[in-house]
Amino acid sequence: MTRRMYAVALAAIAGWLVCSTVTEAHSGPPFPIVSDRIAGAYRISIWTDPDTTDDGTPGGQFWVVLEGADRTSAVPADTHATVTIRPLDREGSAREGRTEPVDHAVTRQFVALPMDHEGPFSVRVTIDGPLGRASVDSQVDATYDLRPSRGLLAVYLLPFVLLGALWVKVLLRRRRRRQA
Repeated sequence: MTRRMYAVALAAIAGWLVCSTVTEAHSGPPFPIVSDRIAGAYRISIWTDPDTTDDGTPGGQFWVVLEGADRTSAVPADTHATVTIRPLDREGSAREGRTEPVDHAVTRQFVALPMDHEGPFSVRVTIDGPLGRASVDSQVDATYDLRPSRGLLAVYLLPFVLLGALWVKVLLRRRRRRQA
């Protein structure tokens, strides 16, 4: 390979890393804040990915998993959950959102709410349906997404890419010497 081909390949890789679309996600997987708590006629689990955003986008994600309290009764199709969050460390208004079923399954419901700062938030999930009304309280600490941006990731990876290119260059030079 020629130097020009190395330069083009390196430029293409760097361009891809810098220009790739940035995905906004929490640096870890969702985790449970309530597991199998019985409230009324329901067994409720709440999973969350509590990302904080400065631009008002709904980064705090909540999944509500519903079952019948005895695990044998089915949850009726018109059962809905409402998630309400409120900051615990400062004055602020509560934010509320109604969940939507995930993949049309009433037993798994999802909502995303804006969390405007890092810190503790109270979380209240209210279930309303033909089996009655129930609610569960918990809390979660919201944090910023800790992953570096794509541009910064390119800067971090650049020394390794350059080292790899140098290594390939040395291997190709050795091969040419052996063949000559």
